[in-house]
Amino acid sequence: MQNPGPWRLIDTGPLDGGGNMAVDEALLRHFDSAHSLPVLRLYGWEPPAFSLGRFQRAEEALELERCRAAGIPVVRRITGGGVIYHAEELTYAVVCAPHQIPGGRGVKESFRTITRFLLDFYAGLGLDPSWARERHPAEVLGRRTPLCFAGREEYDILADGRKIGGNAQRRLKDVVFQHGSIPLRPALQNALPFFRQVPPGFLEGTASLAELGVTADLPVLGKRLAASFAAALGVQLVPSDLSAAEAATAARLAAERYGSDAWNLHGESP
Repeated sequence: MQNPGPWRLIDTGPLDGGGNMAVDEALLRHFDSAHSLPVLRLYGWEPPAFSLGRFQRAEEALELERCRAAGIPVVRRITGGGVIYHAEELTYAVVCAPHQIPGGRGVKESFRTITRFLLDFYAGLGLDPSWARERHPAEVLGRRTPLCFAGREEYDILADGRKIGGNAQRRLKDVVFQHGSIPLRPALQNALPFFRQVPPGFLEGTASLAELGVTADLPVLGKRLAASFAAALGVQLVPSDLSAAEAATAARLAAERYGSDAWNLHGESP
């Protein structure tokens, strides 16, 4: 790892589902591993939305007609995994070159490095978090599931024995992209009628911060999350806005890609 330089801290606040995914993809598209500053982005979701994994079949995961009738947007992420219901949450995204984080050359190593800041963040809130691999070393982890929060990967975060949030990574040549969710208050109950299948014990196996006794407001949590990230990676975060080029690409993607059923529902590039 080279000497860490400054990172851009971009807090876009809450956006709609298509807008959020468009900004994430725009940051990835414009990142140059040789010249760009790495990025930590913080954001929220308004209104609530479902996001599908990159290769997921929408009709196998969701009751799409119910989603349409209720006016709940469905968007497709650029990362894999299962469907997520985004409501009442703090979300982060990281865009960097492998050499800008310890162990970044390997997928599993970079995932461990990035998720470690979440352990520090949750511990700072008075919780006792751990990776799933630490609490369940004999359990078979990584089984595929249509619901992100129903599955357990090695570096999923558990608190009080329950999975909190979810994280997904995508690797391009010389670029690491990862985003993840931190549920603030219980919202999954509202999503149950829209899932095609709900595994037994789904709600009991997941948790939000409020369910674990953390009731700090969003601005406080955002600052603490950024501070945990800076400390865990030993970097300086510099507040930044989207560049004009990033903003233009995000606007185009929101209209042409994330405003299209071809992409959101079928994974076909419009």
